[in-house]
Amino acid sequence: CDPGNPRRAPGGYGDSSVLWCPDYREPDWLHLPAAAGYWHDLTLPVPSLHSELAARIWSPATPTDRIVVAHDGPDYDRYAGLGHYLAASIAAGRVPPAHLVLLPAGDRFTWYAAFPAYAKGLGREILPKLAAELGSTRPVVGMGASLGALAMLHAQRRHPAGFAGLFLQSGSFFQPRHDRHESGFPRYLSIVRFVGQVLRASASPAVRTAMTCGIVEENLANNREMAHALRGQGYRMTFAENRDAHNWIGWRDALDPHLTALLRSAW
Repeated sequence: CDPGNPRRAPGGYGDSSVLWCPDYREPDWLHLPAAAGYWHDLTLPVPSLHSELAARIWSPATPTDRIVVAHDGPDYDRYAGLGHYLAASIAAGRVPPAHLVLLPAGDRFTWYAAFPAYAKGLGREILPKLAAELGSTRPVVGMGASLGALAMLHAQRRHPAGFAGLFLQSGSFFQPRHDRHESGFPRYLSIVRFVGQVLRASASPAVRTAMTCGIVEENLANNREMAHALRGQGYRMTFAENRDAHNWIGWRDALDPHLTALLRSAW
């Protein structure tokens, strides 16, 4: 942190200093009232991973069978205000009422790195359990950032029936020509193989998708290419480049209008 700059932003590695450009404006939803709702906890057994996840769920007071599922969910809520974003957007009439499921990451660097057992656990075990618990027959909107975005796309490709839409921020879509510096990551080759398969595919289980990425990110080139490939495979795609980097505030600031538009159209 810069001791001469009192402005801070929170993150998983502690606070960081913030530089606001002269034309920067915070999202208006930060200051809007939230729709009525309540938080509750749900334990999700995941036999494919020999584990269980403690999900945190926000449900609106208005009955609904729509569900949004977020990877790195507790951090999305803590650092990017995801719960307030959804509740405020519902109250303002910008998006339809929906449940928000915050999935904890677990063994993140393995599970979220194009790991087949996790994709199976999400698609065949977690989503059906959520549907039964929340009384839904609809497919979900899945979202994630960085490795969480990669894992959500990986699950959707393997178990497409469970998904109505995808919101992918700064996905870790590693390719050797752009991301050789990431080669020390233990599951780098697994990611590269999956990304290559997606980029080469001629057909796909397409859904509505919104992607965002910061204009100064190392991930920008691979996100541009992934968006182009998915669009060519029939995904109804929007791709936005926001003026920030690979951080929670950048992801927060891109929720509206991009996630807003997706949630208005996905179901």
